[in-house]
Amino acid sequence: MLTLSRVAPLVIALALAGCAGGHYRPVSDMPVKLGVPYRVRGTTYVPAVDPTYNTLGYASWYGTESGSRTASGERFRSDWVTGAHKTLPLPTYVEVTALATGRRIILRINDRGPFAGGSARIIDLSRGAAEQLGLRKMGPVAVRVRRIDPSADDRARLRKGKSAHPLPPISENDRLTLRSQLDASGF
Repeated sequence: MLTLSRVAPLVIALALAGCAGGHYRPVSDMPVKLGVPYRVRGTTYVPAVDPTYNTLGYASWYGTESGSRTASGERFRSDWVTGAHKTLPLPTYVEVTALATGRRIILRINDRGPFAGGSARIIDLSRGAAEQLGLRKMGPVAVRVRRIDPSADDRARLRKGKSAHPLPPISENDRLTLRSQLDASGF
């Protein structure tokens, strides 16, 4: 038979456990987290520093996880301009170019992924990043992702959930060249 003296500690423990998930790491550029190799769905990923990262592939977006903890320990905020990458250090700043339009944005990588869509999918965008690129209503889209070192002002803006300063779109000739390179890669 359950008595108040037996139930009360259980209720208190459950209430405290519900509060335990709210401790998120502050949004910061330090320390940079490289991380150890990890395995997802049978594939091992090895995080690495790559100052020359410049890759063509596909992006998808995610946004229903708002409030969840990112791999960097920060709170995920779907309206911020962030992204998920399988191996770049956390955080890393990248320029993402939509190959359908030539639009470019700067975003902050603070999470791991994408883990769906095969090796052609190279980045997951937050809803805020997808909206800035004009890609929110689309499925996986062709992109170029390259690592950059943005200005201190753009870094600060992104850490506060604001957008970096706008970048002009790439030229039509550059857009078509990148698109043909991606098509030739077999993705």
